[in-house]
Amino acid sequence: MENVGRIIITGATGTIGMALINKCTESKIEAIALVNPESNRLDHIPKDPLVKVVKCGLADLSMATAGSLGIGETESGIGIYADALIHLAWGGTFGDSRNNRELQDKNASYALDAVRLAKRLGCPVFVGAGSQAEYGRVSGVLTPDTPCNPENEYGKAKLRASEETRKLCGELGIRHIWTRILSIYGPYDGEKTMVMSVIRKLLAGEKPALTAGEQMWDYLYSDDAADALLLLAKQGRDGHIYPIGSGIARPLREYIEIIRDEIDPALPLGFGEVPYSDKQVMHLCADISALRADTGFEPEVDFREGIRRTIEYCRT
Repeated sequence: MENVGRIIITGATGTIGMALINKCTESKIEAIALVNPESNRLDHIPKDPLVKVVKCGLADLSMATAGSLGIGETESGIGIYADALIHLAWGGTFGDSRNNRELQDKNASYALDAVRLAKRLGCPVFVGAGSQAEYGRVSGVLTPDTPCNPENEYGKAKLRASEETRKLCGELGIRHIWTRILSIYGPYDGEKTMVMSVIRKLLAGEKPALTAGEQMWDYLYSDDAADALLLLAKQGRDGHIYPIGSGIARPLREYIEIIRDEIDPALPLGFGEVPYSDKQVMHLCADISALRADTGFEPEVDFREGIRRTIEYCRT
């Protein structure tokens, strides 16, 4: 599917969702943004003729139709109302919520609702946003075939959603693409992420308390992550899993030093003040060879440039 005219995006107010909306408008693609009615980020969505905002939370997906979303007159089965559905929405991605089994089970169920919505809208492709948490702790590069041993309920639910949405898409005749996303950063990122919390501390002139920073991590700018998702909607292979990252791992300490240097090289950093957790992930790196081969994807924004843009967003 080379030509895409309209995309449905759930979880549109997150860092990837916002970048994806911007990518769509740049590419003259209509973006239907399904958003949590109670989100405090609704004002962030750009006002553009190609962007339609619809208040439709995860619990509303099961009842949504082309008519209720305002993109068609009929309820199902006649015509194609969208060319792809990209499912980013997921509740409880930080803190103790990641081990809330009841909440994470609901998320996995909502992913199936999103597939059924894709069918009602005539979407030929469903793209699901999975997570590196599906793998658990792995010392090597993360490939589509790396065994999965998730260690929290969030990772288990993402893995279950991957398997169950793939099966349902097969039954409904929808092309299924699943991604396993590593560390994404950029404007509109959550305040609890490492990158955003360090930026906020340093902008306030405070010293962030940190681990030793020996972790080898793979960071990808949100615009590049959005580009990868859009390319996969067009060209991803049915039933395949695609890790999404930059494909390069660097010590976490280096990333943090770049953040500090872009704000003020004289600011102190509290390396070693926080001990590693008992389940600390020490190595994260995506094998993006399949993503490259199938879509031609290449990251365009290096970490220093991406951080400059993110700092500017925080300042303004």
